[in-house]
Amino acid sequence: MNDMSPDTQADGIEEGKRLMRVGGDKGLSLAERLSERFHKLTWRTPIHSMRLKGRYPLKLIAVPDDPVIGDVARGRALLKGELSFRGETHPVDTLAFKRGEWGRPFAEYVHSFAWLRDLSTVATRAQGAPIAEQLMARWLDDYAEKVDALAWRPDLWGRRLLYWTAHAPLILSSTDLVYRSSVLNTLARGARHLDRGADKAAPGAQRIAAWCGVVAAGLLIPGGDPRRSFGEAGLARALASGLSEDGGSVSRSPAMLLDTIMLLAMLRETYAARREELPAAAQNALVRAVPALLGTMHGDRLLSSWQGGGPATPDAIAAVIEASGIRTRPLRQARDWGYQRLAAGAAVLIVDAAPPPIARLVEGGCASTLAFEFSDGDSRLVVNCGGARAAVAQLPAAFAEGLRTTAAHSTLTVGDSNSTAIHADGTLGRGVVEVELSRQESDVASRIEASHDGYVRRWGFVHRRQLMLTGDGKELRGEDALLPQGRRRKLGVVPFAVRFHLGEGVQASPTADGLAALLRLPGGALWQFRCCGGALTIEDSLWIDGEGRPIATQQLVVGGEAPAGGANVSWALKRAI
Repeated sequence: MNDMSPDTQADGIEEGKRLMRVGGDKGLSLAERLSERFHKLTWRTPIHSMRLKGRYPLKLIAVPDDPVIGDVARGRALLKGELSFRGETHPVDTLAFKRGEWGRPFAEYVHSFAWLRDLSTVATRAQGAPIAEQLMARWLDDYAEKVDALAWRPDLWGRRLLYWTAHAPLILSSTDLVYRSSVLNTLARGARHLDRGADKAAPGAQRIAAWCGVVAAGLLIPGGDPRRSFGEAGLARALASGLSEDGGSVSRSPAMLLDTIMLLAMLRETYAARREELPAAAQNALVRAVPALLGTMHGDRLLSSWQGGGPATPDAIAAVIEASGIRTRPLRQARDWGYQRLAAGAAVLIVDAAPPPIARLVEGGCASTLAFEFSDGDSRLVVNCGGARAAVAQLPAAFAEGLRTTAAHSTLTVGDSNSTAIHADGTLGRGVVEVELSRQESDVASRIEASHDGYVRRWGFVHRRQLMLTGDGKELRGEDALLPQGRRRKLGVVPFAVRFHLGEGVQASPTADGLAALLRLPGGALWQFRCCGGALTIEDSLWIDGEGRPIATQQLVVGGEAPAGGANVSWALKRAI
């Protein structure tokens, strides 16, 4: 017997950090050298059907920590033999990678190997390694030597490199030398693939993920110094093109910005494993990105719903912010990022004061210009439906596309059309080009006034929105105006609607005069809504929650008709209790 702790191997390597040397016979035992020679002699036989090309690494130089805790529910599902993500669940034992009969979110979750984080959160190495190695071996059989459009997508390879290296003990615990060499050789092959293709990933989080993978490979695969320098230069370019000067994502999606922060936090741990610091370009990006993200969060510490993203889950957001290491205040004004924030008392107002993201840069943008969200403490009073990218698999694709429309956001629509066109192929077309903005703040009240030209070309109107939040946060007043501009293409009056999608659990009751509604929040607070200039109705709506699930809600709709001279609707939200 020895007096070593159960978490320490005989060679002094802490459990969870132990990696086996593979691919050469220096330092190996006689039995290992014989096994290695036998492997070399039989690599063209069925014993090893994969032909490994090029020189493969002997080891990983280090194993980084994963700074972000995984999802406990998904991890426990894996222990029970099921892979589960966004409402889609498949048994591990019968999971077929090649069939690929999955929704896109689930497929990306599986191929990125992000599930390794969830598994490691709930399992010991002994519990998790058999599950991880089973899935890894199956993935290698299908894709180690076959370049597939999805599985070998540059951003997924970047994520896979980060997850494989951070959770190497789960996938490299096997005593099977052939399997371990396959893992390490495929990792090296993926790195070479990224060397050539990282810049082919879409700008933003995808390209940043790809270059993070290149840098991680340069740091952790022997002889990687040239790749590291090349990768750091590529990452700097990806950050410059993927983030605005004020730290926001070019996608204008808080959910994607959260993802970018997570990637950089993982990369920092990769440097830490080599006892080095994150490069200045990446660290500066983190310093800018975190306050920009906080600027889109409500009092419940969850994200607002913009550009197809949802609020995410409390644990996921808290884990990423903690992992970032950045402690700062929310960014209040972000002209490039596009979100304006007013906070007073317990109230938070967040306004989209910019055009949608550039179509050539972002897939799935939303026509949400001048929409707003408003919360009172932990309760969301006015929201956007959100979730076009985050919705569960059970939500029909056409329905998810509808979440991108202007009507799915708390703003004004003209003629039941979008302020920026959404084409049948999902791309954004003509619409908002310019947003004018002014902002004034004081202890008594703060005001945001903005206008956009999205309806000028088709309807001949500029939409101007004024919002004023009192200093105690107990009253929000607004005015939506349609101002004539340009040449009208349609004669006569044009219908319009100002929508206020209500948060989960908010109960709306109309008043007798039909011009107001009482809004009771889940925590018991009571707000009153009043309007002038249109007819008020209460209609059904929905909201996509942090898990991507549709939640039945209500919406206030102020409807009317705009003559050639324009129209004006004034409204107010006032806290009664």
